[in-house]
Amino acid sequence: MSGLRLGFLGVGRIGRDRMTRILQSGIVDAAIICDPSPDMIEETIKVTPQAQVVASFDELLERHIDGIVIATPSALHAEQSIKALERGVAVFCQKPLGRTKGEVADVVEVARRSNRLLGVDLSYRYTTGMQKIRDIVRSGELENVFAVDLVFHNAYGPDKAWFYDKVLSGGGCVIDLGVHLVDLALWALDFPEVLDVQSALFSQGSPIRDADQVEDFAVATIELATGTVVRLACSWRLSAGCDAVIGASFYGTGGGLEFRNVEGSFHDFRAERYRGTMRELLVSPPDDWAGRAAINWARQLSGGGKFDEASESFVTVAAVLDAIYAH
Repeated sequence: MSGLRLGFLGVGRIGRDRMTRILQSGIVDAAIICDPSPDMIEETIKVTPQAQVVASFDELLERHIDGIVIATPSALHAEQSIKALERGVAVFCQKPLGRTKGEVADVVEVARRSNRLLGVDLSYRYTTGMQKIRDIVRSGELENVFAVDLVFHNAYGPDKAWFYDKVLSGGGCVIDLGVHLVDLALWALDFPEVLDVQSALFSQGSPIRDADQVEDFAVATIELATGTVVRLACSWRLSAGCDAVIGASFYGTGGGLEFRNVEGSFHDFRAERYRGTMRELLVSPPDDWAGRAAINWARQLSGGGKFDEASESFVTVAAVLDAIYAH
């Protein structure tokens, strides 16, 4: 396959960014865009005047595209992904792929049945820091990894109303931010079996009692079959003294590793290795990582775009999120 014909469903800030980065990679011959907002279409055409515009998702699927990049509200992800895959169109979807394990499993099964490539924008996997940490963890150099600490505090929170409606979003900060943390831990550890999950969810400082409430603070403990204990904390609008606190720390009998944002940044990260009181800098900014997941998917698609067994990991992560919500 030479250049790809890709559809872009949803060209808001994230969708437009991923489209721009994929186009800059030179993998794509044609881009066809669809968004219900005329303003978003107008902004996209300013930066990508060669893009074709269609009026509906159905029309987009009729344009003989090789793949589709989905950046729509969460409630639509699973349904739209399934519809595209059933038409033989490969999918790259913003997280979460579905609001529940059941939705995610349905998408993965359709991708398998149609033998089409499925990707999810779990973008932090593609930071140079986490790639380095993953390699060291899997090499066994940390020996027995017995503890992992995960954190993602966003001082601002989402600005769209649907994020605060659990029917539409699937949940609050856990499904928005915690999905990245759970994925990073399990991915770095090569997806060991999950034995138990305990959690506490809060809304505006009070424990959640109503199943329809959306959490803005959460803590969870995840026990793995390897003996590793993973601790997670995430939030929206926490008074943390900076824009964001993002990190993943891995502790083993042979040392420690930490991935951490720099000075509250959402984009700049460093990775360090610890031996006792000594520390070694592994990676520091700059690192232009934001579009790498999308570009990697496009490259896989250009090579044939068949189903990738690694997609099963999306179901594993969704199952942990379900368990956190079943607190």
